[in-house]
Amino acid sequence: MTDRVVLAYSGGLDTSVGIGWIAEATGAEVIAVAVDVGQGGEDLEVIRQRALACGAVEAYVADARDEFATEYCMPALAANGLYMDRYPLVSALSRPVIVKHLVRAAKQFGADTVAHGCTGKGNDQVRFEVGITSLGPDLKCLAPIRDLALTRDKAIDFATKNHLPIAATKANPFSIDQNVWGRAVETGFLEDIWNSPTKDVYTYTDDPTFPPVADELVLTFERGVPVAIDGVPVTPLQAIQEMNRRAGAQGVGRIDIVEDRLVGIKSREVYEAPGAMALITAHQELENVTVEREQARYKRLVEQRWTELVYDGQWFSPLKASLDAFIADTQKYVSGEVRLVLHGGRVTVTGRRSDASLYDFNLATYDTGDSFDQGAARGFIEIYGLSSKLAAARDVRFGNGVDLGTAGGIVGV
Repeated sequence: MTDRVVLAYSGGLDTSVGIGWIAEATGAEVIAVAVDVGQGGEDLEVIRQRALACGAVEAYVADARDEFATEYCMPALAANGLYMDRYPLVSALSRPVIVKHLVRAAKQFGADTVAHGCTGKGNDQVRFEVGITSLGPDLKCLAPIRDLALTRDKAIDFATKNHLPIAATKANPFSIDQNVWGRAVETGFLEDIWNSPTKDVYTYTDDPTFPPVADELVLTFERGVPVAIDGVPVTPLQAIQEMNRRAGAQGVGRIDIVEDRLVGIKSREVYEAPGAMALITAHQELENVTVEREQARYKRLVEQRWTELVYDGQWFSPLKASLDAFIADTQKYVSGEVRLVLHGGRVTVTGRRSDASLYDFNLATYDTGDSFDQGAARGFIEIYGLSSKLAAARDVRFGNGVDLGTAGGIVGV
């Protein structure tokens, strides 16, 4: 039986050429799998036909938009997933759902190898291969660009020589990856980290310098998931799409960051994630109202570790599953409404309310009606500061007291 390879197919130059390149290098038949995660662009049927025209023996197309939004973006929202406190895991989130469909196709079509179009310098090779072997431990992985020395120049020459139906030039300035959660742009002149991004870098967001009139809206959440915008019910996918449109029109969600890659290098990345950043901002504020203080403190530690695991390609790991359970439990009371104003690249929370709120007006107010027992504060402070008081007294006994300096000012700072 002829060996078969399932290839993660985007419809672009590298993966189109990869079909014939893999066939020539390995003698295997290639099954192309395209997964729609809301990246837009060409019709998937056009992409499927291109794969067949480039030599694939089978071409499989999966509409995973709702699956991606519900099963991947919503857990990221619950975790307030921001790598290095800024990057909302745009590419990292899409890889596990693509992997899931690749492994499913490998089993369906009898393939023993799964291939992807990643280089040897990026994070995605790790995300694909760790994910593939996590779901299909018996599967082998192949990366034509990395393993078979398929450079861009060679890809263009191969496409020209074999009359492949793919347009490509050596002047394409950027490497772009996008889905409904956001858009990632790198390479080209952006590799000089002093260069400012030019207007042609951006697609999901309008220039925030001269924004339209401020856009006010109300997001409704149930257990951490957005379920309505201005009272109109939405699915997770619809919530992201609508917030992409409205926040994008205000230039919200532009991110320019020098990022610590898993492979050990620093890389300059430009992201656009208008919907993701607006939703995360609203979700964080609703958590401030509904999540208990100590639980919230610990959740921030869990969020960071969860985000690192996802960034590092460990979506299917045991630790990630355990952290998912904790995060899901914290969302039990994260229900209510958040009012946002979108304007000039900024997301501003102007109101929040919840039936599960831990905010008690009568405890918080300084006006008449204050129900907080201020007399209890003295005893609380005495006990709270007792250990520090005892330690300070010991320091004085041993001559290690804090130097308060002279009358002219504090010294030793």
